[in-house]
Amino acid sequence: MGLLNGSDRRELAPRPAPRAVLERFHTPRYLDTLADAAAGHMDHTGLFMGLGTPDCPVFKDLYAYATLACGATLLGAEQILGGAPVAFNPSGGYHHAHRERATGFCYLNDVALACMVLADRCTRVMFLDIDVHHGDGVQEAFYARRDVMTVSFHETGKTLFPGTGSPNESGADAGCGFSVNVPLPPHTYDEAFLRAFEAVAVPLLDTYAPEVIVLEIGADMLAGDPLAHMSLTNNVYVDVVQQLLACGIPLLVTGGGGYNVENTARAWALVWATLCGDSGDDHMMAGIGGVMLESTDWLGGLRDRVRAPDETQRTAVDAAVDQSIAAVKATVFPHHGLPAE
Repeated sequence: MGLLNGSDRRELAPRPAPRAVLERFHTPRYLDTLADAAAGHMDHTGLFMGLGTPDCPVFKDLYAYATLACGATLLGAEQILGGAPVAFNPSGGYHHAHRERATGFCYLNDVALACMVLADRCTRVMFLDIDVHHGDGVQEAFYARRDVMTVSFHETGKTLFPGTGSPNESGADAGCGFSVNVPLPPHTYDEAFLRAFEAVAVPLLDTYAPEVIVLEIGADMLAGDPLAHMSLTNNVYVDVVQQLLACGIPLLVTGGGGYNVENTARAWALVWATLCGDSGDDHMMAGIGGVMLESTDWLGGLRDRVRAPDETQRTAVDAAVDQSIAAVKATVFPHHGLPAE
C-alpha cells in the first residue's frame, strides 16, 4: 500500500536488546534460564519460571526471538529520544512478562524496559495499554514509582486472563495513584470504550502531562478475536491515536495481542496509516496484487464497518463501564487533584 514510503518515514532493522538493558527489569537467573532453554537445556527451574507451557513454549530460537522483539521496541525508544515524533513496533507489546516469569505469550517485557529507558531522560512517562488483557507485568515494574504512570483499559479479570487489573490496584508507596486500571465488561462496543477513555485517560493526560507516551495497541480488543469477548471495531484505534497525536507528545507505539490474523493485520496497518496522518478513509477499497483488503464480513478495506449495539448489550455494558469509571475516579483522581465524581 506504500505506507512505508515517504520522506517523513523509514523502516529500521532492529538489533537484539543488550543484556545490560534486559537486567534492568529481568533477573540474571531468569535470562540465563531462558537462554539455556533455547539451547535445549532446561530443568525444573525453567518450569517454575513459566517455560514449557502451551502459551510460553520452548523452541530453538526462543532467546534470539525474544531479545530481537525487545530490541525493536528499545530502538523505537531511541528514535523518540532522538527527536522522532512517532515510532511503531507491531512486533512488541509483551506486557505480561514478569521479572522472573514468562506468561501469556510473553518472555521479555519490551514495553517495561522501554519505559525505563525513556524515564532516564524524561521526568514523566505514560504507558497507555489498550490491549484486551491487563498489562500486569508493566504494572509490576512501576507499581511503586510515579515517573511512569501505567494506564490499562482491558476486559475485566473476572472473565479473562490474567485475572488482575481492578481499579483498587492503584499503586503503592510513592506510586499511589499512578497505576490506573479500567476493567471493561465483555461485549464493550466502540462508543462505550471511547466514553471510558475520555473520562479517565484524557483528564490524566492533562494533569500528569507526560513528556512521552508508550501506547500498546493490541488488536485482541476487536470483535471476532477468538481469545476475548469484546465488540470493538478498529475505528476506535483511529480515534485514540488521533487524540494522542493531537496532544503533540512523542508517541512510541507497539502491537500486542491479536489472534484473528486478518483483522489484526488490517488494524495495525490502519494504526500505522493514522500515525502517518492518514485516517484510513483513502484505503476503503485498496487492493494489493488483485487481493482486496477485507474481513470475512466486510468488503471495505482497512476500516471496519460501524457496529451498532442492540439495546440489551448497550444496557448491560453501559452500567458496568459507568461503575469502572466511578471506581477509578474515586481511587485515583484525588491523587491528581481531579474531582472524584
